[in-house]
Amino acid sequence: MSKHAKSPFARVGQQLSLLEKRDWELWAIVSTTGILVSAALLAVLFHAALLQKDGIHFEVTLSRPLAISLIVLLALLNTYVVTKRFEVRRLREQLISTSLQTQAIEQQSFTDPLTEIYNRRSLDDIAGRFISQARRRRRPLTFLMVDADKFKQINTRFGHLTGDFVLAAIAGLLSASIRGSDAVVRYGGDEFLILLADTDAAGAQNVVERINAKLSEWNDAGNLEDFTISVSIGVAEWRDGQTLDEVLDGADRKMYEQKNA
Repeated sequence: MSKHAKSPFARVGQQLSLLEKRDWELWAIVSTTGILVSAALLAVLFHAALLQKDGIHFEVTLSRPLAISLIVLLALLNTYVVTKRFEVRRLREQLISTSLQTQAIEQQSFTDPLTEIYNRRSLDDIAGRFISQARRRRRPLTFLMVDADKFKQINTRFGHLTGDFVLAAIAGLLSASIRGSDAVVRYGGDEFLILLADTDAAGAQNVVERINAKLSEWNDAGNLEDFTISVSIGVAEWRDGQTLDEVLDGADRKMYEQKNA
């Protein structure tokens, strides 16, 4: 995505601002017209004022065409303003509705439907934001490559529906083991990627321990008969100058080292 491209929410915000500006312009028209009409009436009344001993007496005479013209003008102005205000309100509602629909579509396009976490398509965007933030703030950033051990045996023994259930459970456990500032991505079939902001490789071990502890609790609950779920986790800390592929290769290599061990 180009750095100069505006996000959908920025465009919606800009359009809402324009609508608010139009709304204020309508109010300005109404207020200005009211002031001008009032000033004109005061001028006429002041000009027609006749001082008398017991007070002020006004005599104003308007021709019938002029009076009808003023009434028609005020009616047309009022109709115009009311119509435009309803139009602005309708446009605002349509814009908000369209924004919500766009948000839902974008959320679906970047979310894995099974596990309800980020999918592989969203990785470049998410990793780019994490790396940019780490570089700008000069803070550490660590990637965890997580792979479910012996997952094919689950599909063979219990069926693919149970396999999907296990994948969703693992995704939930991974999400519960991190902070709101971190992210979990379904990297492949039974592989997941965790991005830990403001965390070095040593600090990432705390997350690894939490993941293993939650998996142990899940296994103790007896969700799968005579089968224990485990994962292999590769930890790679990002270094400034590294590309995303390089740091992912490092995490993937360490993950397979742990799996083979």
